Amino acid sequence: MSHLTALLLFSLFSSIVFGITLREGVREQVRYGLLAFAWFVGGAIAGGWLLYFLNPH
Repeated sequence: MSHLTALLLFSLFSSIVFGITLREGVREQVRYGLLAFAWFVGGAIAGGWLLYFLNPH
């Protein structure tokens, strides 16, 4: 399993749990789950690029 696959699986399952536990209605759960998924993946990609540029070549 690659790092990207692990990131996507972790983001998916965490987003599902967050959506179910933190919101009441189904529509709000789905919306919050998608938002959390986007934040997980976007934050990891942004953090990876930040570390790439901070690495002295």
